[in-house]
Amino acid sequence: MGRDLLGLGEGGDEAEVPAGRPTAEQIKRLFVGTSPRYTRIEVARLAGVPQELTERIWRALGFATLPDDTVAFTDADVAVLERVRAMMEGGLLDDRTVIRMTRALGQTTARLAQWQAEIMIGAMLDPGRRPTDEDLAAVMETSRRLLPDFEQMLVHVWRAQLAAAGTRLLTLADITDEIVPTRRTLAVGFADLVSFTQVSRELDERGLAELVEGFEARASDVVAEHGGRMVKTLGDEVFFTAADPRAAAVIALELVGAIRQYGPDVRIGLAYGPVLPIMGDVFGTTVNLAARLTAIARPGTVVVDDGLAEALKDAPGVEVGRIRQRPARGLGVVQPYVLRRAGNH
Repeated sequence: MGRDLLGLGEGGDEAEVPAGRPTAEQIKRLFVGTSPRYTRIEVARLAGVPQELTERIWRALGFATLPDDTVAFTDADVAVLERVRAMMEGGLLDDRTVIRMTRALGQTTARLAQWQAEIMIGAMLDPGRRPTDEDLAAVMETSRRLLPDFEQMLVHVWRAQLAAAGTRLLTLADITDEIVPTRRTLAVGFADLVSFTQVSRELDERGLAELVEGFEARASDVVAEHGGRMVKTLGDEVFFTAADPRAAAVIALELVGAIRQYGPDVRIGLAYGPVLPIMGDVFGTTVNLAARLTAIARPGTVVVDDGLAEALKDAPGVEVGRIRQRPARGLGVVQPYVLRRAGNH
């Protein structure tokens, strides 16, 4: 059985679960639901989409190009490509937008699927012993039962996240009054675990995984609680943004306390200024400055740039203190400030 182009199977929740050790084909059957009938050339012809575009979509999703004679595509793949063709013919999307949206979908769902699979396996299998065929069959059966609910949750959360993203864009437009829609003024921050390399050498693989997951989970909770957005995580570092300078300051200060209760210290750099959002990430000199300020910060402290310091001048509950100027690689000499809670010296 092949892979559905967008991971959308038909009747996957009704697939029969094997009693013994599942094969790769049985796993695909469970999650995709339909058997392959077409080669990549046939699926493009049936959907009425140019072969070159279907191959670009497949690669953008993160899958390898298959030989011409490999039967790997399903009726669901044809249906999805027909939808793509209809959107393009209706003038809703062009080739470039289709590929960009597809790449976003592929990269995001690949990470999501890997993450969820690891969670389920970790929760159901004993890491101290080799899993039996019965253990693996139990994982498959649980997956079959949960699949419809997870699918509905995924669509709901995706729609809610789209609503939140649209709201953020409208708020930013109101704050900045900028004409160019791709340029935004944001507070951006990096929170970096202190002495991560040394700590990681003292932990086994399970302990290291728990450290990283705990750090990311606590950071994500704090950022979300105050209306920020977690852009990405890098193991020992998280990168977040916030439209409101004070919200960014509160996030940073609470992150220091939350992570300290958990274990290691963090150091945080914050900068406020123009950024360029691309593919869910943000780029620009402001981002580079925040990264450099993180390197300047001492363990358990938050260092901000002069732009954020100015924006926080009259903000309640927080204050900044000037420290000596420092050289920042690629940016020259910068004027940093230490962020504190008001009255906390």
